[in-house]
Amino acid sequence: MNPAEMDPQVLATAVQAPMVAALFWMMHVLRRGLSERACGGDDHPPRGEADALARTRDELAAFKLEVARTYVPLSLIRDVDQRLTQQLLRIEEKLDAANRAATVAAAAVAAQQPQRGWRPEDRA
Repeated sequence: MNPAEMDPQVLATAVQAPMVAALFWMMHVLRRGLSERACGGDDHPPRGEADALARTRDELAAFKLEVARTYVPLSLIRDVDQRLTQQLLRIEEKLDAANRAATVAAAAVAAQQPQRGWRPEDRA
């Protein structure tokens, strides 16, 4: 039987069947690996992986620091710091004003209310 004389649908099925089988096998292996990892109860990676992860974090932190030093001009950092400080001072002034107003309002309310407690004539 010559492959050129075969029906195209049969030929496509002959090619696709092994690929589908390989796909199902890969899914089975992945699921088995995940279930073994979940049932293992070991939430911590092996020591080598933990060391590699810590080393990667350290390298990333060093790279971020290098980027901050190299790519951002110092004048820009100072400008941002100055603007941030000014904004924080404005917020602090507003909070102080609100605190003073609340204290005055509380004192006014307390002055309007009658005194509670024992009167001297009640003690006798």
